Amino acid sequence: MVDQDRPQVQEINLNQEMRTSFLDYAMSVIVARALPDVRDGMKPVHRRILYAMHDLGMHADKAYKKSARIVGEVIGKYHPHGDSAVYDAMVRMAQDFNYRYPLVDGHGNFGSVDGDSAAAMRYTEARMSKISMEILRDINKDTIDYIDNYDGTEREPAVLPARFPNLLVNGAAGIAVGMATNIPPHQLGEVIDAVLAVSKNPDITISELMENYIYGPDFPTGGQILGRRGIRQAFETGKGSITVRAKSEITEMNNGKSSIIVTEIPFQVNKAKLIEKIAELVRDKKIDGITDLRDESDRDGMRIVIEMRRDVNPNVVLNNLYKQTALQTTFGINTLALVDGEPKVLNLKQTLTHYLDHQKVVIKRRTAYELRKAEARAHILQGLRIALDHLDEVISLIRNSKTTDIAREELISRFELSEKQAQAILDMRLQRLTGLEREKIENEYSDLMKLIGELKAILADEEKVLEIIREELTEIKERFNDERKTEIMTGGSDFIEDEDLIPEETIVVTLTHKGYIKRLPASTYRTQRRGGRGVQGMGTNEDDFVEHLLSTSTHDTILFFSNKGKVYKTKGYEIPAFGRTAKGIPLVNVLEVEKGEWINAMIAISEFSEDWYLFFTTEHGISKRTALSQFANIRRGGLRAINLREDDELISVRLTDGNKLIMIGTRQGYLIRFDEQDVRSMGRTAAGVKGITLRDEEDKVVSMEILDETTQVLTVTNKGYGKRTKADEYRTTNRGGKGILTCHLTEKNGHVVAVKAVTGDEDLILITESGMLIRMPVESISETGRNTQGVKLIRLEEGEEVSTVARIAQEDGEDEDDQEHDESGEADTEQDSDQDGESTE
Repeated sequence: MVDQDRPQVQEINLNQEMRTSFLDYAMSVIVARALPDVRDGMKPVHRRILYAMHDLGMHADKAYKKSARIVGEVIGKYHPHGDSAVYDAMVRMAQDFNYRYPLVDGHGNFGSVDGDSAAAMRYTEARMSKISMEILRDINKDTIDYIDNYDGTEREPAVLPARFPNLLVNGAAGIAVGMATNIPPHQLGEVIDAVLAVSKNPDITISELMENYIYGPDFPTGGQILGRRGIRQAFETGKGSITVRAKSEITEMNNGKSSIIVTEIPFQVNKAKLIEKIAELVRDKKIDGITDLRDESDRDGMRIVIEMRRDVNPNVVLNNLYKQTALQTTFGINTLALVDGEPKVLNLKQTLTHYLDHQKVVIKRRTAYELRKAEARAHILQGLRIALDHLDEVISLIRNSKTTDIAREELISRFELSEKQAQAILDMRLQRLTGLEREKIENEYSDLMKLIGELKAILADEEKVLEIIREELTEIKERFNDERKTEIMTGGSDFIEDEDLIPEETIVVTLTHKGYIKRLPASTYRTQRRGGRGVQGMGTNEDDFVEHLLSTSTHDTILFFSNKGKVYKTKGYEIPAFGRTAKGIPLVNVLEVEKGEWINAMIAISEFSEDWYLFFTTEHGISKRTALSQFANIRRGGLRAINLREDDELISVRLTDGNKLIMIGTRQGYLIRFDEQDVRSMGRTAAGVKGITLRDEEDKVVSMEILDETTQVLTVTNKGYGKRTKADEYRTTNRGGKGILTCHLTEKNGHVVAVKAVTGDEDLILITESGMLIRMPVESISETGRNTQGVKLIRLEEGEEVSTVARIAQEDGEDEDDQEHDESGEADTEQDSDQDGESTE
């Protein structure tokens, strides 16, 4: 009956009730659903799936069983939620494109990277994978705690032993209430090495871990991570963002067309939707030049083929695909996990330390369990040994006892045995009385006492515990380690880098006429004497040659000035490094240069100071001076550096302090020298004023340099002739003049290709159109008058010409192997000089 006197409606504070109820709900989602435990890297549903499979005996060496049976076991005993939630979680654990090391061995249709769903659970079968056996290893040795299931009728593990760092190895993703976790997978061997390093040196830094052991995420679908800044940020703070790009290759087809072959795509990208998106962009003409799109993927691997027209630049198409499709994605890292039941954002070292602490507990509890078993068995054996020592008396006592209970009490009383020992004597079979069996008991007891001593030593010494952890982790690494799948790329304007990770070194940056760029260490080139044959500096096509060469530092900012008057910038380390004979990569992969635009000047900047200027000169002799600070912020697409007049092009740009002497040289051998302050400072987009007046339409500016009283003027012609002339032979005039003759030009020495300001303490690099390179000390070049022809600097083949001249810091010493060759080169050169002589005015 309803109590009429009891009020049926209770008044509550709605605000307080909402707060309490929502908090309870939020904590339930956080702890019991969405977030993994830092110790085993498992959410409850994954832990329950593996435990249910273990409990059912679905081990890696047993037969497959229906997935429906596993799902039913999980739902009925441990996870009171929908069957689709459990099955979907199990399917993901079996997919090698979602898990770096799958924990379920699936048999049947478990979905695909194209987004195809798995077959119904009544059709598929599964069992534990070999590596998942390591997650539950020693679970029956009291290594972890058990808790009641949802209705208190069963017991389930609160955490799994996890004999490898599953949280980092397979990662995790989940959305809770007010927080989310997104942990990428990592390579097993690297993570284990990092745990071993922390166990040996608790004070190890994250930088040391990142540099020597664990380099970054390793996705099951491979791909490329651009740069290490995001990785470093995530490792140090627990949060970061990395850019993941598909692995692709541009190939030349037999019909002259180019094609892009994609063999790996970013993590969690649907391949079918990716191809559909590319087709949509082509159909809507947002990407031009693609003629065919095919998916040739099979059981041997992924292969997406994108064919293009002959007249398009495949690198430009590929860059557009990166920008507009999932061929390039961003992965946001948030290392949020449960630590003692509380959600915490963890850095790399904290994650490794928590796992190591968990393994210490597991090993200590396992050791204590084995010690208890060993001591219990030794206790029994001790009783058996006593019985064997008093065998006749024991047999007589048992024979004269009316009941088993009386015999047990008599044994306990007579020989001071425990109840278990007495029962073991009563249970002993007569065959144990033989001499051989007695010896076995003695040996077993001796071995057990030795084992007990070892187990106690382990529990008393944490270093022994750590040594066991190291041994077992190393054994797992040896069994399951594989190659890294995801490549971590460095270099390139798209690659986000942390300069602290990049060693500062002197490099040489080369840019070819066809637009291929690379960097390599300055030490690659050995010094030779003038007239030598040189070494191959870059592999080029027949119609390509090195046009620009710059000595700089990996940490410097490099400004690129194009013929159209635009400026682009990148860091030295962002330019990809290649070997000496490699041609590099297309410039469009580093800078967003436009069609019909090429780079005419490169300048290295260490800092954008207010007191420094950039001095510009164009092919028509126009000059301009602009403060360097106006170029500090250059967007990705470049900025207008100078407003060019019709048919004019930017030739040269130099860095000055505002008080320099400017030297401009022309193709026909004329040179003008004037004070930099004759050209007032102008804005970034100004057109400039006349620096030199050209004598005719055939002439054009080839060089603009900075002079001072200690420098000399070095002139080099296209036929390999050069000379040094004192700077005081060129008087200072006003800007805009026609200049004076700096080199006597004939058919023999050709026309001027470069006019450089030198001191004699540097080296000179000459590069021919075929890519042949020679490096020589400037001081080895003859010093002659202003109106002379010069001496031969390099022996050229028929039809070959010098294309590029660059100065570089002088190198100490030279190889003995090259000395003989260099001396012969010098002798040949002197012979040429004796025959040809020097032409004077």
